[in-house]
Formats: sequence, structure tokens, C-alpha cells
Amino acid sequence: MQLFWGIFFHGVGASSAALCYTPEKKVKGWSWQTYWLAQASVCWFLLPLFIAWLTIPSLGRVLSEAPASAMRNSFLLGMAYGIGGTAFGMAIKHIGFSLTYAISVGISCVLGTLIPPLMNGTMSDVLNGTGGQWILTGVVLGAAGIAFCGIAGRLKEKDVAQSHAAFSFKKGLPLCLLAGILSAFYGFAINAGKPISDIAADYGAGNFQVNVVYIFSNTGAFVTTLLYTLWLHVKNKTFSEYRHINKGTLSINYLMALLTGMLWYGQFFFYGLGHVRLGKFEFSSWAIHMILLVFCSSLVGLVLKEWKFTRPLTRRALAFALAVLLLAVLVLTYGNYLGGV
Repeated sequence: MQLFWGIFFHGVGASSAALCYTPEKKVKGWSWQTYWLAQASVCWFLLPLFIAWLTIPSLGRVLSEAPASAMRNSFLLGMAYGIGGTAFGMAIKHIGFSLTYAISVGISCVLGTLIPPLMNGTMSDVLNGTGGQWILTGVVLGAAGIAFCGIAGRLKEKDVAQSHAAFSFKKGLPLCLLAGILSAFYGFAINAGKPISDIAADYGAGNFQVNVVYIFSNTGAFVTTLLYTLWLHVKNKTFSEYRHINKGTLSINYLMALLTGMLWYGQFFFYGLGHVRLGKFEFSSWAIHMILLVFCSSLVGLVLKEWKFTRPLTRRALAFALAVLLLAVLVLTYGNYLGGV
């Protein structure tokens, strides 16, 4: 039952992440950096502090006893993740959403899952342990399913004439590689903060223990995001957008930024709840989260009728990709089940 709830919470977090970009469509009169900094302030800075204060008993004592190295490493790895997120957004401008997602998330899925046990020297235990082969098979299937989603998405863009006039694979590929590698650092940031969450658990945080790590991993990501958006503000002279537009529009923009930040933070809140329930193979949390993220994002696209005017071939390609992703989750779940027996 513990495993079931772990997968369920990962699904809820992935659904939250899949929906987090939808409020942006209602934003008017703001440049990208204005909106991005407003929502980042919520998901990377304010909510991690508030939720940790709300869910971690004796938070002050936990932080005072936490190893300085764990706090520092989680923060620095979070900064790297923030750079990866910016590279992801820039890559979309050059090669489109579908290919960016397929390349970047596919790389992040594999690296973010397999590098922690390699660095910890536990990969041999995974390979030889009960269920370990199923975990590795699930990761491979997940990466393949994400790639197939990218192919289906590229077909969709051609079908509905959404190909980018400024398409440049030469510019987009290096950004995708950078985004894929650095996005995986978020999983590393959570692992680096485990000594902190262990102390929180000792003070009675229970399944909310990972929330204390977000104080460092998320604020690290916020710092890099803040520096980049401030540079864009100075360059484009857009600071006035925070107050100098129609009052009604301004209120909606702030509301949408708040909603985006809450949805984006929601994925990590539920990621933590799922992560602590996977036991022996908890490192597979990142793969499960990434796979479900792509799966849920594709379902959201279907609900929003983004695939309505595509060819039957394109829809069959998407159906095949979703089937592979679902199979990957089932294989990973079964591997975790065997590991817990």
C-alpha cells in the first residue's frame, strides 16, 4: 500500500507540473522576464519557506543541527538546476516544445535516476538486487517513450503548421543537452539534502521530511533565475511592467503568476511525498516523475484539443508513445514492489 501511495503522489505532482504553464495564456502586457520572476518568486522562494515552516516541527532546531555541507551542496545543485530550466526555455525558441522536451527530459530522466546510485557506489546492489533489472528496464522504456512523444509532437507541429520560422537545430541542440544535464541536478540536490531530511524525520516530520530540503534546492534555483531575469529587465528596461499597466490586467497577471508558482511547487511537494515511500529503490523517483510528467503533459494537450487537426498517423504515434510511457511506469512500479518484498 505504501508503494501505491508513492506512485499516486508522483502522479499528482506530475499532473501539477503538466498544468503549471496553462495560466500563462491569460497573462497580458508582461514580458517573459516579468512573468517568470513573479511566478519563480512563489515556487522557488516563498512557498518552500512557508511550507517548510508549516510542516517541519522544530524547524529552527532542524536547521541548526543540519550539516553545513548538505545545505551548501543542495543549494549549489539547485542553482545548476535553475540554469537548466533557463536553457530549456531558450531551446524551445529554436527547435520547438516537442523536440526540446524529448531531448532534455529524456536525458534528465536517465542521468537523474542512474547517477546517484553510481556516485554512491550502490549500482552493483541495484543490478544484483531483487527487482533491480526491472528498474533499469523501466528507465530505458521511459527514455524511449519520451523520445517517441517528441517524434509525435514534431509530427503534430508540422500537421497544424506550428513549425518555428526561426527553427535552428544547431542552436537548439546544445541548449537541450545543457538543459537535460542540469535539470537532472534537482534530483541530485534532493539526494544531497538527505542528511537534513533525516534530521527533520527525527523531529517528527514524517512523510513531509523532504520539504526542509526545498529551502535550499529551490532557493538555489531562484538565485540563478533572479540573476538572469534581472539582467533581462535592465537590458530591456521592463521593471515598470510590475505596476504600469491596466489595474484589472495587472491583478489577473499577478493571480496567474501565483497560480503558476503554486502548481509548479505542487509537483515538488508531492514528489517528496512519493519519494519517501519507495524504500530501497527511492532513486527511481526521478524516472517515475519525469515519465509521468511527459505522460500527463500529453494528456493535457489532448484535453485542450491540441491534437484535433492532426493526421491519423500522428495520433497513432502519440498513442504508441503513451502506451510505452505507461508500460515504463508499470515496470518501475513492479521493480519497486520486488525490491520491497
